[in-house]
Amino acid sequence: MKVVAVSQRVDFLLDRNESRDSLDQRLIKFLLKAGYLAIPVPNSFIRDSNEGPSINDALGDWIENINPHGVILSGGNDIGSCRDRDLTEMQLLEYAKKTSLPVLGICRGMQMMGLWAGTELLRVEGHVHSRHALTGVINWNVNSYHNFALSTCPPDFVELARSEDGVIEAICHHELQWEGWMWHPERELVFLSQNIDRLRDLFR
Repeated sequence: MKVVAVSQRVDFLLDRNESRDSLDQRLIKFLLKAGYLAIPVPNSFIRDSNEGPSINDALGDWIENINPHGVILSGGNDIGSCRDRDLTEMQLLEYAKKTSLPVLGICRGMQMMGLWAGTELLRVEGHVHSRHALTGVINWNVNSYHNFALSTCPPDFVELARSEDGVIEAICHHELQWEGWMWHPERELVFLSQNIDRLRDLFR
């Protein structure tokens, strides 16, 4: 079974004074259904320069030891709410580009992909706890749980789908095996075959 590196959200527990990495178990199950073994990426490799290894050294050493077949940037946390996670995912994208790894960005993950490529985010309404019929290359019905979206299609990417109100819902890179989906395939009551098939094609 092929291994994929999956970024994690950060949950802050004030009563314990702890920051915890976490991952929805449904995403692990979705990936297993598609034939992939998820290895969660810790956000704790991020250090200030006077505290130890640089971001590149620590995360680079970890990911080279894992040797993943691909990278998934998961959902959760608004960008800017957790510096460690933001930096971790930026470095994952840099590593994936350098090593030509396939990448799937889910919801926030697609937003991070867009920021990495040079576009901006905008706030949207009506995209939390709703569903959309997509139009474009991808044209099925999807769930929606996001307050922000890409303002424009990033440089070197093309649009794959938009929602009824014109929000960009999916993108892919011109050359790299990278895609971004604004929906959560793991949150469907029954995992949809079209999501599984598209992931398998991306991570072929």
